[in-house]
Amino acid sequence: MSNVIDWPMLRAVLAVAEEGSMSGAARVLGQSQPTISRLIRAAEEEVGDYLFARNERGFEPTGICASLLPEAREIRDALRRVSLTVAGEQPGLEGRVRITASVFVTTHILPPILADIRAKYPSIALDVVASDATDNLLFHEADIALRMYRPTQLDTVTKHLGDLPLGLYASAGYAAAHGVPEHADELRAHAMVGYDRDDRIIRAMREMGFLATPRWFQTCTDDQVAYWNFVLAGCGIGVGQVAVAERTEGIVRVLPELELPALPVWLTAHQRLRHQPRVAAVWEVLADGVGGVCG
Repeated sequence: MSNVIDWPMLRAVLAVAEEGSMSGAARVLGQSQPTISRLIRAAEEEVGDYLFARNERGFEPTGICASLLPEAREIRDALRRVSLTVAGEQPGLEGRVRITASVFVTTHILPPILADIRAKYPSIALDVVASDATDNLLFHEADIALRMYRPTQLDTVTKHLGDLPLGLYASAGYAAAHGVPEHADELRAHAMVGYDRDDRIIRAMREMGFLATPRWFQTCTDDQVAYWNFVLAGCGIGVGQVAVAERTEGIVRVLPELELPALPVWLTAHQRLRHQPRVAAVWEVLADGVGGVCG
């Protein structure tokens, strides 16, 4: 036993501690769960003690594991800063650009824009992270981010691309079977598709004067793609992005005169990378493409 924990082991320990599970760590690190398990066992052999206790909440760091985490985070952050500096100094239009956007935007808005990037810049490879989590641009988890809010991270460059208008929609099948409301106060008589733990729809409706409660919604999910598919399948009336709905067959606009709050769209990059040639090229195509979809 060498009593030396190398970075792959320490990185796995940190990921399990932060994610609370082997599967979560594997997903974050892009490795298999058996690999993560093997690295944890190897680290425990070097330490000579258990690093995690298993309980109902997942993997809980032991005392010795907790003592390793601050230094592990410092090493991770230092390596990310080095990566960021190297990426910002690389010239040319060749290489990879990592983009992150919400799952819904990635699924319904980005594909033709990404195809346009590939056609214009075939030497640029694209890594696309479809996630509703907030990736950290400061640590180079993404080169460019599309956000539905104005990012507040330091050392970033942001551009407001516009706002995505929203509307109420139902499937043609639902409309044929149940009709559609002619007035907003008739929404209570209809099945509604809502969010589960996310309270944004309820808060927005209350701001519009509706006394909405969770009981208003009969089918709920926080997954944006699943939500839209539930509306398309006829589960009830739900909120949709107008730009997506207009090119979706079998969907009916409900109460088009009802003005819903729009979704602001912000394009963000770290200031060290914003004018790196390949990042700048991708940035401009994204700005034009997504901006063209916004109202």
